[in-house]
Amino acid sequence: MSYELLRSIHLFSIAPCVPLGFYLIVFSKKGSTSHRIWGKGYALLITFSSVVSLLLEAHVGPTWLGHFGYIHLLSVLTIATVPYSLWQLRRGRLISHKRSMQFLYWTGLLIAGGFTLFPGRYLHGLVFG
Repeated sequence: MSYELLRSIHLFSIAPCVPLGFYLIVFSKKGSTSHRIWGKGYALLITFSSVVSLLLEAHVGPTWLGHFGYIHLLSVLTIATVPYSLWQLRRGRLISHKRSMQFLYWTGLLIAGGFTLFPGRYLHGLVFG
């Protein structure tokens, strides 16, 4: 698969996670059927997007194994955090679930998204020309 196709798949799968995650954290009634349905969708989207991002070769900064960059660490963190958070939820640890999902939102989406706006990255070129 080409880099451009993988990048597009990643961007189109991660973009809805920003408003959806915000809705789930701020506005959604926790424990409701709606929260559960949208939460499952969010978990699937963010995990899928993180797996796809691991297939994208780092083009900025140092790399490991000629492929992975620092931003890939956030993908690994996301892939680990989603099942952990769901495990906490199933154990009835609602506070831990809430904290881990908020942590995921801030690190896996907003911080990682901020890194994509650095010079030399694709989104920087789209946003700033």
